[in-house]
Amino acid sequence: MGFIIYIIGLVLAIMAVLDIFKKPISPVGKLISAVLVLLTSWVGLAVYYLYAKDHLTEWFK
Repeated sequence: MGFIIYIIGLVLAIMAVLDIFKKPISPVGKLISAVLVLLTSWVGLAVYYLYAKDHLTEWFK
């Protein structure tokens, strides 16, 4: 069961990072956002998908 949760988290993290790199923000902003999402695991994914996804372009103009 733990392996399935790990795979789901890995897939969601990869999707989040790919989504971050598609956004029209500075390269430094992309790198900071991607590293934060990857290092904070499930909490970072939840924050990204529930709040930060819509506000990322405002933060890193």
